[in-house]
Amino acid sequence: MAAPRGTRADYRFFLPIPTRWMDNDVYGHINNVTYYSWFDTVVARFLIDCGFLHIPTAPVIGLVVETQCRYFAPISFPDTITAGLRCGRAGNTSVRYEIAIFRNDEDAASAEGHFVHVYVDRATQKQTTPLPDLLRRALAGITLPGPA
Repeated sequence: MAAPRGTRADYRFFLPIPTRWMDNDVYGHINNVTYYSWFDTVVARFLIDCGFLHIPTAPVIGLVVETQCRYFAPISFPDTITAGLRCGRAGNTSVRYEIAIFRNDEDAASAEGHFVHVYVDRATQKQTTPLPDLLRRALAGITLPGPA
């Protein structure tokens, strides 16, 4: 059975993003590929804002190795979305970022999904790298507390 549809309270970092006319498809709603762009945008913005990612020079970068999205309700231009982000799991060299897309001021997610990043040495883009302390500290701020 699928997990229930998330709400804003289930997420810790938020980024408002306006939709664009070109995001609509011929069916009158946002095309599915745009959701993955929003996922990538909120993760990158979080990493930049926490001081971990400097795009031109970061010695450690995350490569996407897995993605998924579940769609619950349509979104259309001129809606404004808010992308919510949380850390689902931080391993030794990887992170599962969980993302929700909220339409306008709605509390229930219109879509939810995840990205898994494996962190690697930028120069080789093959050699996995343990998560740096700065990243671990930032992830702690977007990780939901576990069961008591």
